[in-house]
Amino acid sequence: MNSTWSHHNPVRILAGRGCLDLLGQEITAGHWLLVTTAGATRRGLTQKILDLLPQVQISICDSITPNPELDYLDQLTADYRPQRIDGLIALGGGSVMDAAKVLSVTLLSELDKPLATSLREGKGQAWSKNLPVIAIPTTSGTGAEVTPFATVWDQNEHKKHSVTGDCVYPMLAVMDPELTLTLPHDETLYTGLDAISHALESLWNKNKTPVSEAWAWQALKLAIEALPVVLKEPENLDAREKMQQASHLAGLAISQTRTAIAHSISYPLTSHYGVPHGLACSFTLPALIEEYLGKKQNCTHQNLLLEAQVMLKNLKMDARLSNYLNAKELAALAKEMLNPERYANTSFECKVEEILKLSTLRAENV
Repeated sequence: MNSTWSHHNPVRILAGRGCLDLLGQEITAGHWLLVTTAGATRRGLTQKILDLLPQVQISICDSITPNPELDYLDQLTADYRPQRIDGLIALGGGSVMDAAKVLSVTLLSELDKPLATSLREGKGQAWSKNLPVIAIPTTSGTGAEVTPFATVWDQNEHKKHSVTGDCVYPMLAVMDPELTLTLPHDETLYTGLDAISHALESLWNKNKTPVSEAWAWQALKLAIEALPVVLKEPENLDAREKMQQASHLAGLAISQTRTAIAHSISYPLTSHYGVPHGLACSFTLPALIEEYLGKKQNCTHQNLLLEAQVMLKNLKMDARLSNYLNAKELAALAKEMLNPERYANTSFECKVEEILKLSTLRAENV
């Protein structure tokens, strides 16, 4: 941990059971773009937002799919820029929130070329203005409602990119655990694993601060308690609320630290084989916990880490991973698992050879 550190997170939080009903107090006028999924529309959530905001002009974009694609986001930017949008409502999981966060800056940007072209050329953008985003998560995992970055994907080149900066932070996060009650089993599992990976990745991170560390330990504790319960009792609102809190706290932690080695390993699995992000970034966690504890003396919360390790092993993630790729295919991705930014954040010594060993070890178990 650095001896000198700073902290900044501007997102205002509205949380609690039924707090979505207060949305009309937050949005009273203007033209807002509701970014969501076709599934949310089928489940009646889109209509609920419309009912809560009868006085507001709302355009609906319910075509967001997992892992938002660069070219599609450029198309949405072109479609909605002439409509003079005043703000965005992101109703969904991480992909929806990331898409809305990207649109919040691209709709006001004066780029001389599409975002996809800039990112493919390796040119980052310094965003100077944005539209307000109200993020309403319906999953418990990404913490995207409080982070200053959005993940986007280039399926043509099988690469992951980030749109990042203070302008990417949402304005408000509305945390209503009742919205997570209908989340299917696998989505509950994979998003929950994502929250756990965020907590752990911010703990073994060179950028951690006393604040981010406190959030991460609490997030890990809550997730260990709640995830097994919600998987067995999906309508248990107490457990759902704990998982939402775990996801949120872990999101606050990575908003300060960013992620590390487990996420570095995960990206090619998602870009090449469509492995759900939560599974891709957590199947190495038991081995990484082992490495971390082996190299860190006098870990204050060693028992909590060991408890997390046991729970993760019991979830048999390798068997789930084998539904997407085999051992040979996994091993072939090893060179692509070295994302320099994510790898550089890892606080314990873990050389390239060790990363390859970890990925090969997991491959042997698939």
